[in-house]
Amino acid sequence: MRMRRIAILIDGGYFIRRLPKLVDPRFCTTPRQIADSARYLCKRHVQRLVGLTADDDEDGRWLDHVYRLFYYDATPFDGKRHHPIENRPIDFGKSTVAESRRELFAELRRKRKFALRLGHVTSENDWQITPRRTKDLLKIRRFADHLQNALDHPDQPPALTESERREFSNLLERWRTLSESDVRIGLRQKGVDMRIGLDIASITLKKQADTMILVTGDSDFVPAAKLARREGVEFLLDPLWQKVSDQLYEHVDGIISIYPQPEAARPGSNR
Repeated sequence: MRMRRIAILIDGGYFIRRLPKLVDPRFCTTPRQIADSARYLCKRHVQRLVGLTADDDEDGRWLDHVYRLFYYDATPFDGKRHHPIENRPIDFGKSTVAESRRELFAELRRKRKFALRLGHVTSENDWQITPRRTKDLLKIRRFADHLQNALDHPDQPPALTESERREFSNLLERWRTLSESDVRIGLRQKGVDMRIGLDIASITLKKQADTMILVTGDSDFVPAAKLARREGVEFLLDPLWQKVSDQLYEHVDGIISIYPQPEAARPGSNR
């Protein structure tokens, strides 16, 4: 059996978004289940590459072929803001999402050969209305003259057609029902993509692995993939059945997804 040196690099944010589309909820609901699913993904990739099956790998020999398993994500945003709709303070560091993410990181740290690479999240903008609600706001602009006329002449009803009245009434109702989920703070993840690119380059140039598997669908890593391939590394991509750009497809040695293809993505599916 050929002894490989395999490095697997998982874009954590991408993995968490795609996982519920690929597995049963019992495999992706809790932080421990997500961590176990990440390990299973790595295990199946390695077993496939080195020709091991579940039956002849009961003692975990697949790990002998692993250089390291990298998981990239960002530490949760821990700032405090005042919600403009709910009129209450929010401590993002104590949110369910933040606590769940920290628990996931703790679970991954306990797994053999896993290495965490964490960037950070910054607040670049204040509260923003979602694109759908923003479209409603722009539609109301059409009625600005009618509203101004109603203010200037309160004794005269706006000259609206029946169709315009219905449309205006619907727009007002949407604003009355504006909810917590219709606004969001402008958060941006920083340092994650850079860490992935640096690790690909470092592993390649130090010849620490001869095979790399990148779990993502982001074409930003094309330059790093090209470097690895030029240096003789077999560079594989697992986009978790997400369609990838032609550019990314061109600069990898193969695209292989371990989890079963979701029904909605199968050829000929009507879903």
